[in-house]
Amino acid sequence: MAEENEFGSGLLYTLEDEDGNEQEFEVLGELEYNDAIYCALIPFYENEEDLLNDDGEFVVLKKEMVDGEEMLCTIEDDAEYETVGNMFLQQLNELFDEEDEEEEA
Repeated sequence: MAEENEFGSGLLYTLEDEDGNEQEFEVLGELEYNDAIYCALIPFYENEEDLLNDDGEFVVLKKEMVDGEEMLCTIEDDAEYETVGNMFLQQLNELFDEEDEEEEA
């Protein structure tokens, strides 16, 4: 289900919530922290209008090996989730700052 990822690559995962509902998510980015790989994902919308109406929040999941298969798993530790989430926010802010500088040049 997974391919090589670059920041904003468009890689899609279908995730199932605790109620059994499936939704597609697009990988926003990956990062490594404390020898683990984390993914930031945003809901994927085929309709551009639905994307514009989204709240813009992203989900952070941790890659783990489960029964020999790589899975995206919920981060149970609140401090770990907050730390990694802030790292993704910093990456996004830096990305948009670079784009703003390029537009001004």
